[in-house]
Formats: sequence, C-alpha cells, structure tokens
Amino acid sequence: MSVETNGELTKDERRSAKKAATAEKKRRKLKSGDSDRTVKKSSPMFILMLILAIYTLTPLLWLIVNATKSQGDLLSTFGLWFGNGFNLFENLGELFTYRGGVYLRWFANTLLYVVVGAGGATLLATLAGYGLAKFNFPGRRGIFATVIGAIAVPGTALAVPTFLLFAQLGLTNTPWAVILPSLVSPFGLYLIWSYAVNAVPMEIIEAARMDGAGEFRIFFQIVSRLLAPGIVTVLLFAIVATWNNYFLPLIMLSDPEWYPLTVGLAQWNAQATGSSPEPIFNLVVTGSLVTVIPIIVIFLMLQRYWESGLSAGGVKQ
Repeated sequence: MSVETNGELTKDERRSAKKAATAEKKRRKLKSGDSDRTVKKSSPMFILMLILAIYTLTPLLWLIVNATKSQGDLLSTFGLWFGNGFNLFENLGELFTYRGGVYLRWFANTLLYVVVGAGGATLLATLAGYGLAKFNFPGRRGIFATVIGAIAVPGTALAVPTFLLFAQLGLTNTPWAVILPSLVSPFGLYLIWSYAVNAVPMEIIEAARMDGAGEFRIFFQIVSRLLAPGIVTVLLFAIVATWNNYFLPLIMLSDPEWYPLTVGLAQWNAQATGSSPEPIFNLVVTGSLVTVIPIIVIFLMLQRYWESGLSAGGVKQ
C-alpha cells in the first residue's frame, strides 16, 4: 500500500488523477464531435433559410429603393440601388394629390372593406366555430362537412357566380359587392373550431350557466378571452385576404370611386405601361410601398398572438 511522503501524492492517487484526466479529455472530444456534427447538420438548413429570406425580402428592397427615384431614374438606373436624387417626399406629395387625391379615396375604401369585411368575417367565424365546437344540435356534422368542403373551393371559382347573383340583386358597383362576400370565411371558422375544442373547457361554461349567466354573456365575457389568440389569428388572415383582394373588386366595381388600392394601382400600372404610357410609374411604385406598410405594421404588432393561435389550438389541454 502506497504512503504519502513529503506532501506528495501516492501512487494510487496519481493513477486515479491520470484516469480522471483521460476520461475528461475523451468527454470533451466527444462533446466537440457532437457539436461539430450539429453545426454540419444545421449549416444546409441555415443556407436554405438565408436563400428564402433573400428571395422574400428582395422585392421589398426593390420597392423601397425605387420609391425614392424620379420617373426618369426609374427607367435609367439599376433597380436595386438608389438614383441620382432622393425623391421619396416629392413622390408622396404627388401621389396624394394626383387626380384630386384619388389614391386617398382608394385607401379609405380599402380600410372600409377591411374593417367591415374582415372584422365581420372574424366575428361570424368565431361565433360559428365556437357553436360547432361546444353545442350539439341536429345537422351539426353536415354543417361541419360543408365548411370543410368550402375550404377546398378557391375564391376565384366563385367570383363569376357571385357577380351574377349580385347583378340580379342590383348590388354591383356598390361597397356591398365587396363587403358581403368577405364576411364568409370557412377557413377562419375551421380555425376557431379547432382552437375552441381544447381551449374552452366545458366545466367553465357549465359553471357560468349554473351561476345564471346567459349564452351571450358567457361568450363575450369568458369564451372570447380564452379564444383571443385564435381570434387574432383569424383576424390577421381575414385582414390580409381583404387587403390584397383583387379579382372580386375588379369584376364587381366599375366606378373608380369605389376601387380598393389593389384595383386602383393596377389601373395606374396599365396606364403607365400601355401603348400610350403616362409618366406615373413612380406613383405606382410609391403607392405600392404605402400599401404594404399597414399590413407589415399590423402583422408585427399581432405576431405573438398569431404564433400562439396557430400552435395552441393543436395542443391538447
């Protein structure tokens, strides 16, 4: 048996320390190898995401850069770099005053369609989705199957039949021709249904009923708070769909006074690039930039609710 002399380590202690050092080196080597493998595996995904980000942001960069150019610079300079001067404020002033400020009229029309159409679609989808999720009534399965089937039908396929129906009712070339079809959102109803199934416990509803609360009071004071992330998700989808709606207003409206931004800018673009072009392409670009800013702001403000609304509905409580 080894004995410690003169304050030195014994043979057994030196042997144990050497083994511990060797084991630590192996552990660090393995850890380093795992880290290297993780980096190698994540590198292709990082490169792919970087390419997708560049692909997505390049049109927005082009829009921002070219909104600062004059009409002449737009046609004579490189698209992804600035021109000879900074004309953003001049373009904005011309945009808001061109033809009596018709752009501001289109912007107000778009806000009207979004507030009434998207807001109404969100409210109706929330009421219907909650009802399908928490109430049993005859024909419930048939209604739900109809909703699922409606999701698979593209909106463009219904545009012409909707136009013929509204023409018979005398509603074409009015705001109602855009607002009423926007109130129907089968996908929004499905999202609320899938979210309400797990997010709203029946115990809470039964307890509120036992306390004497009516169904509308239960919905607006209790259920709406539990469904808030799902409601915001549906609202975002409805806002984006209504704000970017082009084909339906195009066939429903013939009076420029009721155009939304999408149709109005398309008309300006046709005038700027037609056989007898008008020098307003700088207004088309600047107007497009102003058009996308509200959507970006709304999305950034409500992003956290949107993410939780998409994920929480699929998690069983």
